[in-house]
Amino acid sequence: MANNNPTGAAVLVPVLENNRFDEARLTTYLSSRIDGFGGDVLVRQFQGGFSNPTFHLQTAERAFVLRKKPPGQLLPSAHAVDREYTVLKALRDTDVPVPRVHLLCDDERIIGTMFYVMDYVDGRVYTDRLLPGCTPPQRSEMYDAMNDVLAKLHRIDYRAVGLDGFGKPGGYVARQVARWSKQYQASAVDDTPAMNRLMEWLPQHLPSQDEATIAHGDYRIGNLLFHPIESRVVAVLDWELSTIGHPLGDLAYCCSAYHLPASSGRGFDGNDLAALGIPSEAEFLDNYRRRTERADIADWKFFLVFSLFRSAGILAGVYRRSVDGQGVDARMAQAKEAYQDIAARAWMIARDV
Repeated sequence: MANNNPTGAAVLVPVLENNRFDEARLTTYLSSRIDGFGGDVLVRQFQGGFSNPTFHLQTAERAFVLRKKPPGQLLPSAHAVDREYTVLKALRDTDVPVPRVHLLCDDERIIGTMFYVMDYVDGRVYTDRLLPGCTPPQRSEMYDAMNDVLAKLHRIDYRAVGLDGFGKPGGYVARQVARWSKQYQASAVDDTPAMNRLMEWLPQHLPSQDEATIAHGDYRIGNLLFHPIESRVVAVLDWELSTIGHPLGDLAYCCSAYHLPASSGRGFDGNDLAALGIPSEAEFLDNYRRRTERADIADWKFFLVFSLFRSAGILAGVYRRSVDGQGVDARMAQAKEAYQDIAARAWMIARDV
């Protein structure tokens, strides 16, 4: 499931059959609503990704990106492109780099599902956390940039940017455990004992202290757009899971790679990180703690187990959509093995006392 493109350049393909829509109707709709949108429009789909189908719209003057809900029956609260739009708009004038959004359309008559349009930002995306094709110094700089942007996000006063009400600040962790347990149960195709055990363990080990910041919800290398030649982040992408929540949830999810196999494209297991230029987990945590001026990082084991559990739950949903014929990527069928492996690793950490 790793990205086989070592340059990090976007791969554009013709719109997949099950994601096609009326391009002429879309062009007519956007031409009267977005400056610079008009004339002939070339629509292509970004390859990769398992959630909201994403499209590159090339006009004579400039390029845009459209993200839409996928077709078919969807799980409750999933594929929230409206939430993505809301948080991107709120972060526009902060020091967290995000694309500029133009509009949100909830009229399903236009292309069949809700969608939003934002600027296209040129850059590199690496779904493989080992950053193939990069040098050790580049990897070091890119991981430091990832750490810095996450700390900047968590330092933002969500009320000051108009996100008061975007999520409930209290009881976030307990709600997340309940939510992802229900999501998994709704999408499960095969019985997975490790997931069942985790759903029992997590509610019994909730952290005693709560915090509230803007939480990205899916913060990882693969959702960061790096400058075409520099090692800085030019845009944070894929905000559909964002909310107001505990910052350590983001941090743990970001660090899950330290506990997953490299063969999946999701982890570091079996690699010499120092030789690669990738910081150790301890170094990454210490840099985040320093940047956010935290005294410590409490309940780390819980947040790590939960982040792996949630990742497994997400991939279980990906596999379910593949089984149901709603796939947007041929690799979705591989999600079964991936989520069961992640669940097993999470349970190993949970029971290690």
